[in-house]
Amino acid sequence: MTTHPSTAEKGVGPLLRAWREQRRISQLELALRADSSARHISFVETGRSRPSEEMVLRLAEHLDVPVRERNALLLAAGYAPRYPETPLDDPALGALREGIERLIGGYEPYPALVVDALYNVVAANRGVMTLVDGVGEALLEPPLNAMRLALHPQGLAPRIRNLRAWRGHLLEQMERQIALHRSEPLRALYEEVAAYPVPDADPADEPSEPVPYFALPLRIEHEGRTLSFVSSISTFNTPMDVTVAELAIETLLPADPATAKYLQASLP
Repeated sequence: MTTHPSTAEKGVGPLLRAWREQRRISQLELALRADSSARHISFVETGRSRPSEEMVLRLAEHLDVPVRERNALLLAAGYAPRYPETPLDDPALGALREGIERLIGGYEPYPALVVDALYNVVAANRGVMTLVDGVGEALLEPPLNAMRLALHPQGLAPRIRNLRAWRGHLLEQMERQIALHRSEPLRALYEEVAAYPVPDADPADEPSEPVPYFALPLRIEHEGRTLSFVSSISTFNTPMDVTVAELAIETLLPADPATAKYLQASLP
């Protein structure tokens, strides 16, 4: 799943050092945050000292290590994983699934969807399904992937009026996730969608004067009119399960009154 060498090859010390260096935190700063000493942090990173399970988790917390990678750190240190990875269709997550469906349903008529760590869509409301009407059938086969759907030439890309700007926004978002999670499958997806052809910009798609949006809008053509949205992404606070930790809820809210009025009329 990650670009790390195996835990057996590296051990917990080099893995912790790699996370610390990626976060650009000194040994002293990490020691102060974790109520330890720079000497002990150094010994842990070089393998001269074996950290306790509590110390591994404490360091991971202060380094903002993703939940999946915290399990890898525990394994590398000789401890059992702490966080389960429960399939989303497991009965144990029934309340979560119901809550997600109610949440995204509450955003209607505005589009809202839930994606996993690879941007596969695990839930979507009617607002989303309205926008993807007319997309190539192959892109709508499970697992539906939000990045392919947005950027593929047979997806929404030909209808996105500010495609170059929106494409840049999505690729930057993926780059941040790759840096955080170090996921090889995510990197492969990034390389795939980044290689999709980009048509020449149509001057008519650029506003003649600056538009006072408070965030980069998604401007997309739908049934002969241009709808404008701003995107908001939410995650679960302090998740204790790998699956839940990697879910993200994205909502597309109207960026102008005309878009809001149209959606309210088209999806009662």
